[in-house]
Amino acid sequence: MKIYDFKVLIEPDEEVGGYVITCPSLPGCYSQGNTIEEALANIKEAILLCLEDLLEQRAPIPDASKMLIGSVAVTR
Repeated sequence: MKIYDFKVLIEPDEEVGGYVITCPSLPGCYSQGNTIEEALANIKEAILLCLEDLLEQRAPIPDASKMLIGSVAVTR
């Protein structure tokens, strides 16, 4: 069994509350939750479904270790 470590982006949902969560390494892989914990559980399920789909299509699984996380500060 291989372990994958996918980075996720969690953002507050200003319109309806809760959180929106995306996995940038897997385009189109996103979910939501009322709490951060729920959003994380939901994205884990979404990631597993995306991986299952990639395997069925015999498509390569993105190398999540190449995902860089950074921050940019700007002033105006």
